[in-house]
Amino acid sequence: MTKKDIHVVPHADGWAVQREGGERASSLHSTKEAAMHEARDMGRRDKVEVVEHGKNGKIQGSNSYGNDPNPPKDTKP
Repeated sequence: MTKKDIHVVPHADGWAVQREGGERASSLHSTKEAAMHEARDMGRRDKVEVVEHGKNGKIQGSNSYGNDPNPPKDTKP
């Protein structure tokens, strides 16, 4: 089974935590902070990326909790 990234997206009742490609939310939260907390826990457990969206639905950031295929390069010598 392929692990799906987790998205925190705006929802009519606040914020939703939803797996990529899923039709329904995994959980609903009244605040974005609570949704991000749940998403980070899921991301760490499943070793996948967590993608944060803004109220307009656009991606604001992401964090990888698994094997990142493109890890950041350290600029220090």
